[in-house]
Amino acid sequence: MSKQLFLLLTALISLSGYAATISGTITQKSGTVLPYSSILVKGTAQGVSANNQGKYQLQLAPGEYTLVCQYIGYQTIEKKLTAGKADQTIDFQLEPQQYDLKEVLVKSGGEDPAYAIIRKAIEKRETHLKQLRSFQCEVYLKGQLQTRDYPDRLLGKKVDFQDGDTSKRKMIFLSESVAKFSVQEGGKQKVEVISSRVSGRSNSFGFSDPSIISLYENMIDMGDELNPRGFISPIADNALNFYRYKFEGSFFENGKEISRIRIIPKRNYEPVFSGHITIVEDEWRIQSADLLLLKKQQMQLLDTVKLQQLFVPLQQNWVIKNQVIYLSGGILGFNFFGSFVQVYDKFDLNPVFAKKYFDHTIFKFLDSANKKPKAYWDSIRPVPLLVEEVKDYHKKDSLETLRQDPHYQDSLDRKRNKFQPLGLIVGGQSFSFTRSKQYFSYKSFLSTLGYNTVEGGEMSFLATYSKRWEGRRALVLRPELRYGFANTHFNPSLSGNYVFGKKYVKNFSFAGGSKVFQFNNDNPISESLNTLTTLLRKSNYMKIYEAAFFRLGYSTGLGNGINASVGFQFQDRKPLNNLADMVSWKQFPEKAFTPNYPVGLDTGNIVPHQSSALTIGITWRPGANYIELPDAKFSVGSKYPVISASITKGIKGLFGSDVDYTRWRLNISDDLNLKLAGLLNYNIGIGGFLENKKTFTPDYQHYMGNQTILSTNYRTGFQAMTYYGYSNTASFQATGHVEYHLNGLLSNKIPGFKKLNCFFVVGANGLYVNNNTNYYEFLFGIENILKILRVDFVQGFEHGGGRPGGFRISLPLDDL
Repeated sequence: MSKQLFLLLTALISLSGYAATISGTITQKSGTVLPYSSILVKGTAQGVSANNQGKYQLQLAPGEYTLVCQYIGYQTIEKKLTAGKADQTIDFQLEPQQYDLKEVLVKSGGEDPAYAIIRKAIEKRETHLKQLRSFQCEVYLKGQLQTRDYPDRLLGKKVDFQDGDTSKRKMIFLSESVAKFSVQEGGKQKVEVISSRVSGRSNSFGFSDPSIISLYENMIDMGDELNPRGFISPIADNALNFYRYKFEGSFFENGKEISRIRIIPKRNYEPVFSGHITIVEDEWRIQSADLLLLKKQQMQLLDTVKLQQLFVPLQQNWVIKNQVIYLSGGILGFNFFGSFVQVYDKFDLNPVFAKKYFDHTIFKFLDSANKKPKAYWDSIRPVPLLVEEVKDYHKKDSLETLRQDPHYQDSLDRKRNKFQPLGLIVGGQSFSFTRSKQYFSYKSFLSTLGYNTVEGGEMSFLATYSKRWEGRRALVLRPELRYGFANTHFNPSLSGNYVFGKKYVKNFSFAGGSKVFQFNNDNPISESLNTLTTLLRKSNYMKIYEAAFFRLGYSTGLGNGINASVGFQFQDRKPLNNLADMVSWKQFPEKAFTPNYPVGLDTGNIVPHQSSALTIGITWRPGANYIELPDAKFSVGSKYPVISASITKGIKGLFGSDVDYTRWRLNISDDLNLKLAGLLNYNIGIGGFLENKKTFTPDYQHYMGNQTILSTNYRTGFQAMTYYGYSNTASFQATGHVEYHLNGLLSNKIPGFKKLNCFFVVGANGLYVNNNTNYYEFLFGIENILKILRVDFVQGFEHGGGRPGGFRISLPLDDL
């Protein structure tokens, strides 16, 4: 038996040696390289792509072949060869495509011939969109990002890539993947990642999404970060309203006439492309695309994006062979560029899928996908690595090996973990213990320093400790030591959570100690913002009480878009009163501090009491799709809204509890992508008290009001509502939050203003309570100001005739 096995292995080794390597360089006649050119074996979809230095490499078994070399805008060249055991070098020199214009006659004032071609392509758009209803193929993907320049410091901290290289030009991301891409009639898709590799991160999964950007769609989704509206296809049903076209000639390839059309935006600041497409005569399908997006086409985040696609005929159909995206941009002093290459191969146009192959797992990483050796990648890679990519893999993989050495980790930790006394006052400090996967950090005292009318000056020591194990398992502890200088109250507490679960994430949370709570436990105003309003405006909006407490919670995913949670909390509540001598930096003789309880809701402060409450909740997103890793599964949303429900029971007598009530809540929310028309999001909720035998102010149904110039959460908050003016124990109440983000619609028509790339947003929030105590407000805003700011004007309408309102500013500052 051992002899037979030896002979079999010998035969396999011998057979593998018969595959010859065909390599070469693809250039223009002048010698300029043609990056990401396509090399095909004629009559098949088998082939490879050159890298951005024009070099290619192809494995062929012995036999007779014809290689077809293509590059957008250049004449296709074919070369015959006989593959044997020996490797061969075959270079290609391509000449610019010669376009025939001799039969085109354009009369003065007449229409360019391109328009007739485009109209026919538009007529056939939907046919081609649905033509390949089912197929399966293999895709090689490579993505890389590099810096041209970056700042020495960012937000006061030194920028250090910890790679020993001080040059500004460096590879910050490099990834390769091989995936099986399956499509079935009805829009069902599934991606199975066979292998994935990330430079310097052996346990990571990299760029692995082989999405085909289809110009046969009316709106092209290039990512919400670039433009949430998407970009209008050059052959969209309404494309003639947004583009001008110019016929630049035709050429013949494989017996088919192909026309080259220049795409020209009619107006700046519209979500459109510029560049060229080639269209096959009589079939009116796209043969190639070379398109460009610029900032003036309402693109955000990036400066330029270039899309190149090449399609090839296969079995009476056309399939995509290459897709390359080039990008460049700059933010916060970082100037970067990159490319994302996809090479499609091994097409099966008549696949037979197993029953239930298409489920709600749309993206699956196979076991050991990120464990393939270097030899594997060298044998399957259809795009040769660049010199800098080879160096990056070698350097970062070597650094990763070094960083896994226990002695190196200990020495690095010793360097990082030197105690910095100044960190206690400003900046805070972090400590890492890499070998044991433990981390500890604390905030500076200055960052927690605040003032309120109850404690006077108050300061906290806030720290975080975390410990990680293999897989998802992690423990996080957050001790807090709070001290009020004027009332001399000391409140220590500890909170934490333990995350675990293989298929779906599970989370066990706990907390206990003594703590200062806002009457609305959801904290409608931050302590730092309350400090400013108290000292500068004599407005002590934050209302607080003190409680010894403990809290337990558990949440888990159940699959099919369902998540469940249960939580229990006990509080021994005690009232807190304002200080006799309260401080304000500015004097307002006509204005006095309000008592430390919700005035208008209560006539006096709460009395000491105990509360035990159990909350059960469930969240469901029908049709939820998942990404599945070898040891975890994550929801990535669906086309349906999120539905959530909860019920809270105040349990009388448990641990001496005085409360006795039942409160319920039902919510539905979603984001509706209206494509060119913008984005509509909504959050509608109903709820109330099924019974209310005994409640105290913290048990009421509260709302996220706002009486400051900084906005509150747009999805759940009211931008001009008083903080406790509408809290209730009604048997029924309903809330609604609706926002319409125009995302460039209308604003791109205003001269001058459109150059700012700012967008309009309108919204409405409303509250209905069954005792006819209602509130509603409307807002108009401008967002994407300097890419980060949003400013709204809000007008509220109160029950009783009040008209609160004013401007609200949304700042990306978590601490406020």
